[in-house]
Amino acid sequence: MKPEMIAVVSVFLAFILAEILFTNFFRKKGSVKGDGWVELLGTLMITLVTQPQILLLMYALGLAVFPQYQNALAEIPFWAGFLLFVVFDDMTQYWLHRASHTFPWLYKLHRPHHNGEYMSIRLVYRNNIFYYWIMPGLYFSGALIFLGLGWVYAVYVVLKMTIIFGAHSDIRWDKKLYEIKWLSPVMWVVERTISTPATHNAHHGKYKSDGITNYHGNYGNMLFFWDILFGTAKITRQYPAEYGVENLPETSIWEQLIWPIVRKHPQPTDNTPNARAAQPAE
Repeated sequence: MKPEMIAVVSVFLAFILAEILFTNFFRKKGSVKGDGWVELLGTLMITLVTQPQILLLMYALGLAVFPQYQNALAEIPFWAGFLLFVVFDDMTQYWLHRASHTFPWLYKLHRPHHNGEYMSIRLVYRNNIFYYWIMPGLYFSGALIFLGLGWVYAVYVVLKMTIIFGAHSDIRWDKKLYEIKWLSPVMWVVERTISTPATHNAHHGKYKSDGITNYHGNYGNMLFFWDILFGTAKITRQYPAEYGVENLPETSIWEQLIWPIVRKHPQPTDNTPNARAAQPAE
């Protein structure tokens, strides 16, 4: 296993251990039968199959079609390579995430992520197994690695996943920092730059009426800056009391994981924004 993958797995396990010790990792408030299977199978699929295959596919495609460009960017400065990943991976993931809350058929692939009515490291890879196959950032990352930026990706992916793990975990690392008055200006910058538990918890909130939830916003993965730039940010420094999606129709483990192979056609019970977003494509 490559060093960066060891680092990502280590951080992932560290958050799991912290939740086991402090926030009841195995029995989250709001969890229901089947949640664990969706999370386990989704996590195994993306980490062991989808991401490695896409990266290898793009590398092999580069060798087959554009062999003359292999390592063409290997000599550019680290900051320039890092910026390429920020734009072509993290920004494109923002737009896919935003589209997933706009178009019903995309929402069906992303819906499992919001089906869990709690925050936890368990949610990070909880998506339909086909969702990551349409994630442009993985393909762009594979292309950039082929172009010689694998050394930059090693640093980038560790930083990105550490931020994403921290934003999803119910270990609210930002809460105590908000309470330190002299750190307030620093946190003002931090929460507008990267995803934090408070900003990402708002995206997972269940009720828009609570004044905290921003289900149709706060889409940023590593960088919250994209929400600031594109007008989808909501910052309250508070956390929703409940998580999930208001009036979300019932589903099954297998519909969550392999829709459209397994599908149902329930209708939302009202016309709230969250219910409209949850309406499955016909």
